[in-house]
Amino acid sequence: MFLMVQRGWPGVDLVAFLGVLATLFVLIALVQPLAERVRLPFTVLIAVMGIVIGVGAGYILRTDLTDAFDPIAQSILSLPVGAQTFLYVFLPTLLFQVALTLNLRRMLDDWVPILVMAVLAVVVATFVIGFALTPFTTLPLVVCLLVGAIVATTDPSAVVSIFREIGAPARLTRLIEGESLLNDAAAIALFGAFVALTLPGAVETKVGAQWLAFVGQLGLGALVGYGFARAAVVVLEWLGGWRLAQVSLSVALPYVTYIASEQLLGVSGVLAVVAAGATLNFIGPGRLAPANWTYLRDTWELLAHWAGSLIFVLAALLVPRLLDTIDWSDVALVGVVVVAATVARAITLFGVLPLLRLVRASPPMSIAYKVVILWGGLRGAVTLALALAVTENPQIPADAQRTVAVLATGFTLFTLLVQGTTLRPLIRWLKLDRLSPLEAALQRQVVAVALQTVREEVASVTGRHGLTRETVRAEAKDFASRLDRAVEAAEEAQQILDRDRLTLGLVTLAGREREVILEGFRERTISARLIERMLGDASRLIEATRTGGRSAYRATARGNVAHGRGHAVAAWLHRLGISRPLGDLVAARFEVILITRMILRDLHDFVDDRILRIHGRRVTDLLHEVLARREEELDREIEGLRLQYPGYADALERSFIRRTRVRLEEREVEASFDDGLIGADLYASLMRGINARRRIAEARPRLDLSLHKREMVAQFPMFAALTEAQRRRLSRALVTIYAEPGDSLLRRGEQVRSVFFIASGAVERDARGQMQRLGRGEMFGEIALLAGQKVRRGRVRAITHCTLLRLDEARFLRLLRRLPDLRARAIEAAAEQGGDPAIIAARIEAA
Repeated sequence: MFLMVQRGWPGVDLVAFLGVLATLFVLIALVQPLAERVRLPFTVLIAVMGIVIGVGAGYILRTDLTDAFDPIAQSILSLPVGAQTFLYVFLPTLLFQVALTLNLRRMLDDWVPILVMAVLAVVVATFVIGFALTPFTTLPLVVCLLVGAIVATTDPSAVVSIFREIGAPARLTRLIEGESLLNDAAAIALFGAFVALTLPGAVETKVGAQWLAFVGQLGLGALVGYGFARAAVVVLEWLGGWRLAQVSLSVALPYVTYIASEQLLGVSGVLAVVAAGATLNFIGPGRLAPANWTYLRDTWELLAHWAGSLIFVLAALLVPRLLDTIDWSDVALVGVVVVAATVARAITLFGVLPLLRLVRASPPMSIAYKVVILWGGLRGAVTLALALAVTENPQIPADAQRTVAVLATGFTLFTLLVQGTTLRPLIRWLKLDRLSPLEAALQRQVVAVALQTVREEVASVTGRHGLTRETVRAEAKDFASRLDRAVEAAEEAQQILDRDRLTLGLVTLAGREREVILEGFRERTISARLIERMLGDASRLIEATRTGGRSAYRATARGNVAHGRGHAVAAWLHRLGISRPLGDLVAARFEVILITRMILRDLHDFVDDRILRIHGRRVTDLLHEVLARREEELDREIEGLRLQYPGYADALERSFIRRTRVRLEEREVEASFDDGLIGADLYASLMRGINARRRIAEARPRLDLSLHKREMVAQFPMFAALTEAQRRRLSRALVTIYAEPGDSLLRRGEQVRSVFFIASGAVERDARGQMQRLGRGEMFGEIALLAGQKVRRGRVRAITHCTLLRLDEARFLRLLRRLPDLRARAIEAAAEQGGDPAIIAARIEAA
């Protein structure tokens, strides 16, 4: 932009241009607190300011009162604002930053309603608006559909900001944010298709071909963005010691991705940028140092704030130009667009989403929230940018250019000036800004717990610094009265049932669990590759508990450590010999379970220290019971995993101890340097050693699942006496079986035909009413076979994912003749279950 100014932009004075740009930044700084004071959405107020500036600049140039401000007015109206500026300069920044900061794991929970709101809603709005305009204008249907595509994209920033203020469910806010992230891509793809059909000489194509091209643009755009981001991550990891270089590369990523997608590959640049940001968001925390990742995200937050503000104010400057020739017939057409757009959005909210709710693909949403989302479908800079792109295209007929510009601009103004300014009163009228009794009690509890923490920390600080006793006592007395009032406020809700008190306590516990996870990440005792998953699990636990109480807390806690959706695919790949994905998933789950168990043990102290005083002994005992049950469930999971992968849990625990040791060592070195006990050179040398040890400590122990049958046989101590040739023959005779948790491997009453050896995993055997657990290296099924039972009297089921080796009866008996140790072991086990050792030995010899 500045290069073009320096080369002599027609009508632009460099000094005046820089003055205008600086003024815009001042305006951005002042509008934010002003919007808070007048209780208007920031985007609405800054757009109004832009319109006022544009109208004022035009008036100054036309008036004969004075020419003193003409250079400034000329600079404002001659700013390099065009469709390319919006789409290539500002839009990639906004999309990339949103994708970089979203909780992708939580977004995936709601991917169905998000896609419906982002893609289906855009398509519905395009055609409803297009067909609604057709009876009232002489323009072709394709131009009316073009108008529909342009105004279909929404800017939900005002709605999201208000939702956050009133404490709306986080899941609802994610739906709106996810919609805004993807509907730009859908609208721009439709816009391109209809522009092509609007041009003179356009070849008529079938609807099916257009739809395939639309879907192909989106899908290929996502793949391109993923590829660019993966390549960028490799370079970012290589630039690990240069934080500014990493940020600089991240700034280049969305622009390179967008330009390559749009100009070279002909796919959706918007979705490519979204995919690139999401990929970096998903992979980056595990590849970049935590401090560097935080710095990168903070930088992008500032860039997005500037871009979002400038795109609104600059787009608003165009409004007077785009509405220069408006008349009353155009106002009537704008009214048609308003009604049609509202109807189209209502179809999605009140028609499609309830259907998704019936099949459990969408969260429940009250009528009040749907009304707010319906009225909050504001349009913004993207709509104006697409309209401007039409007016800048000389191949589109002039009457189509004018109609598109007027309708898109008029509709945007209606959403900003009417819907935007009345959105907050609508929320008050629907009483969405009022807290429920449970939420109010939760807020009071949070205040009481926070003040208790403050009192303890202040007491520690005053004691450490030896402040005057009288002053400390006086301040402590004042603060104690405030704390007592807060605790009384938390206790005064006697009408709240113990069930609701328990819910409040569980929400507090889930919040504390999230804080401990963040502390572990900051202390680097929790690895970066797990932090997003664990924080997402904690957030899911908080949300579920607020709505569903204890049952939802327990169900969500179990689901957080259960096998995810990708586990079935990884297990299938493992059966095909591709074991790395399953190994990574199992290792991550193992690590999460171990860390969660450690956190739960610390939460017992939190219950006694923070919650007991507020909710009393009865609720506290129930909280301890809930935590104890979670611990028991995790202990069972860990026991099963230890049986399945012996030694791996120990390796993970050693890794945790090493990370803790490195962090403590780092803390001591930093304290010595801050105190001036060591110099900069020694500090740098010590930190290099600490970072090297940290890389080793943070490396997850390798979990190798890719074992072939011969290697599995070699792992069994019972087969150690076999020669290599005998092992080869045995491996050929063995049949590999994979089992899922809960699968019945042997059923009571089933015929005795074979014996099973556990290569990996763990099973549970019912032996005469007693449950026994068997792990890797053990066998089952031999007792019934050797005892001469025709049918099995017990049952066996898998308690983890298992790899089993099955051997038929005849080969097993021959194997026992060759291996005396195994024969003695089998005879002893069968005898314990009522078999006659002499008969069993004779049976083996006769085989």
